[in-house]
Amino acid sequence: MLVVNFSFIIIIFRLFGKTGLYAWVPIAAIVANIQVIKLVEIMGITATLGNIVYASSFLVTDILSELYGKKEAKKAVYLGLFSLVAMTILMNMALVFTPAPDDFSQESLKNIFSFMPRIAGASLVAYFISQSHDVWAFEFWKNRSPSGRHLWLRNNASTMVSQFIDSSLFTLLAFWGVFPLTALFEIFWTTYLLKWVVGVADTPFIYLAKGWHTGKKIKEI
Repeated sequence: MLVVNFSFIIIIFRLFGKTGLYAWVPIAAIVANIQVIKLVEIMGITATLGNIVYASSFLVTDILSELYGKKEAKKAVYLGLFSLVAMTILMNMALVFTPAPDDFSQESLKNIFSFMPRIAGASLVAYFISQSHDVWAFEFWKNRSPSGRHLWLRNNASTMVSQFIDSSLFTLLAFWGVFPLTALFEIFWTTYLLKWVVGVADTPFIYLAKGWHTGKKIKEI
């Protein structure tokens, strides 16, 4: 899942440049907020699916911050927020329609998207605060290395703290009262651990993206 997500980001960046990165943010936001409803077990520990897809958006904002500036990265954050709001409204409107006698999807859609307002609300708060911090922190560390060195440091330093903020807020807002405290704790630390792994693993990809950009191999549209 991790390799597939990063590969999609790198491919869409190579083919469409900055526009491709903007396109990936709504994809990641929507897919992650659907996948997060599913609980999985990793080595006997409960975790939410969707962490890898969601965490991949931090790579996108870091690439935008590094290559195009803080302002462009903020645009991606706002696109992600808008996509979540639009999806939540449109899918909950769809549930209001009375299904035809031959319909087979209403209950399945209801199970997924009737819970979505709370998931989306929690995600909106966590996403906006954590991504805003990530953009700020990346720029903060970037300004302390004017020569452009230590990309790995600003990439990981900004992402690790941001994902801790995101995991804490999302777990509390989305699942408080839904699962027992022991499950909440497992969801939090496994979520953060998975995002931490993703954050470390995305380092080679941001170097690859910067190398392509410097070598003028990106097809900007």
